[in-house]
Amino acid sequence: MKLQTTVLAACAALVLPLASANALTAQRGAIAQPSAAEIPKLCDQSIAQARARIDKLKALPLDKVNAKSVLGAWNELDIGLQDIGGPVGLLSETSPDADVRKAAEACDLLLSALPNEYLQSDALFQRVKALRTTDPIDAMARQSILDDFEERGVSLSVDKRTRAKVIFERLDKLSQDFSRNVRDVSTKLAFSEAVLTGVLPAALTNRAKDAQGNYLFGLDYPEYDAIMNNVQVESTRKAFWTAFQQRGGQANLDLLKEAVQLRLELAQLMGDASYADWSLKRKMAGKSSAVTRFLDDVQGRVEALERKELDELRAEKATLTGEKDAVLKRWDVAFFQQRLKKARYSVDQSEVRAQFPTDPTIDWMMKVTSTLYGVQFRPNKNLPVWQQDVRGYDVFDTRSGKYLSSFYLDLFPRDGKYKHAAAFGVRGVSLAAQRTPISVLVTNFNRDGFDQNELETLFHEFGHILHGVLSRTRYVLNAGTGVKRDFVEAPSQMFEEWSRRPETLALFAKVCASCKPIDPKLIERMNASRAFGKGIQYARQRLYSAWDMALHTPGTVDPMQKWIELEGKTPLGHEAGTLVPAGFGHVMGGYQAGYYGYMWSEVMALDMRSAFGTNAMDTKVGARYRKLILESGGQRHPAELVEAFLQRKPSPDAFFREITGQSNAPRATAKARP
Repeated sequence: MKLQTTVLAACAALVLPLASANALTAQRGAIAQPSAAEIPKLCDQSIAQARARIDKLKALPLDKVNAKSVLGAWNELDIGLQDIGGPVGLLSETSPDADVRKAAEACDLLLSALPNEYLQSDALFQRVKALRTTDPIDAMARQSILDDFEERGVSLSVDKRTRAKVIFERLDKLSQDFSRNVRDVSTKLAFSEAVLTGVLPAALTNRAKDAQGNYLFGLDYPEYDAIMNNVQVESTRKAFWTAFQQRGGQANLDLLKEAVQLRLELAQLMGDASYADWSLKRKMAGKSSAVTRFLDDVQGRVEALERKELDELRAEKATLTGEKDAVLKRWDVAFFQQRLKKARYSVDQSEVRAQFPTDPTIDWMMKVTSTLYGVQFRPNKNLPVWQQDVRGYDVFDTRSGKYLSSFYLDLFPRDGKYKHAAAFGVRGVSLAAQRTPISVLVTNFNRDGFDQNELETLFHEFGHILHGVLSRTRYVLNAGTGVKRDFVEAPSQMFEEWSRRPETLALFAKVCASCKPIDPKLIERMNASRAFGKGIQYARQRLYSAWDMALHTPGTVDPMQKWIELEGKTPLGHEAGTLVPAGFGHVMGGYQAGYYGYMWSEVMALDMRSAFGTNAMDTKVGARYRKLILESGGQRHPAELVEAFLQRKPSPDAFFREITGQSNAPRATAKARP
């Protein structure tokens, strides 16, 4: 999930007509595509309009304070800023035009600076504080805004407030630079055909070559998978893996180090001992001690399993190489996991990819979703797009026929594009303003179809899209993924299950009669194979989370040195020359002192999934989930929503079964290893 760092973009971006930020005549569901020359003027115009709204609210007499005059005005302010912030935030990460990306980044910094200013205004603060309401949604919105004021330092002395503003603005710039350094990586590695033994022919077809006839590979995920999952030559895997782990380089290490130091200073300005203590106040976990206990529990559950799985991979390497004392290295893990799964479960990812061709799979996912949640997805080729591969869709409620929202799919890698998989909540809903939402799915998938991991990622990210486009909140600030940061992944993690259930797969033939029928034995083997590698996966997640928390302690920490220290204690140790923190955008883009949230939210995700029992296509449960979880956004506390959906207190049991490989135990039909 892509989380934007500016306050105005907390619900992310919105629609913007090209001619004027005031005009409301843009095509329904369209995202504006301003040129590099148009962006600065539109940006200045929007900021001027925002300042006028702010000044009006500051002058509001205290005896005129009510929900409409304060929360309604605040909603208008958010909407106005999002109308430019949305397209700018999206285009800065996805536009094929480097000049547009540059202009969008400059505008984004100006927009980021504005909340740092008005959220330190005592006059504004007093008007929100004076509001009294018994309406629970209004009360939630009021408290959220008051918390924003406190986070920006409204209660600090003038000199501390000024310093906090400088820090916030510098952190925004550091985050932007960090992201650009990863996004714009143009490294190409050259490999001869002789050292690509095992790579699938499709990965070489039409691939560019250098002057010596060597194949050129960039560092996008389809190329990563082609090399790391398939190539038998260890030196090739090592070379590619090392280059991949150096993305961002020393420049990003310097940016991250500065950010960590500034966060500590900021937290101490605010009166807290550490950034984690300051940040966690608004998360479900609440305190650093709760996160530490959780991570220790995860470690205790997966430590032995990780070592067992690594020993099995080491044995697999010894078998292939004929070296009895073969040493397993980090660049070996993906390759030997695929090899072991193919031998043990007869799961060949090329076979999986052939089973799930791109367009039919997208159609199938939408069929599953529309059936479960009572909506319709209609392609809209009239929606303007920023690149020819991008597809636009409108969403309608099946029962009423009412238009609900729009979304876009930007699925394939290209130069200058965001490198990971993310959902950009490009327009936040507001029932009070009769405002419909827009979201954008940005991924870097293989064009030839989906392997098992990509299929799961597709459903995961579409879960975020659903959280945005089916949201029905009163105010923009609560829209879609505007929830507690350590809950934001739960709806997407839950939806991963729908990529592999027999009830959902039965619908595949309905969207593509000419496709190869889904092989239930292949799906059964795929599901069985998921049990292997859980120890490795969650031990790594726990490492990332522990490192993130360690960066945000009361003391000064060097991020790279702390990574070397912590990774060095793991079974595979640290590989000299690798710079994992330099490419770890989560700790610069919204998940700092919050990466643990991926596992924390999964506790709730897997528990919510259990409500569907043995029928993932239970439309009655789907309707309840849509109403309680997806439509509610951040209007109610996540714990309250989850309990209401489950009709009981949440339980971590399903999560702990998952991370120890017990939720999909191997079935009798899984092929035994020879």
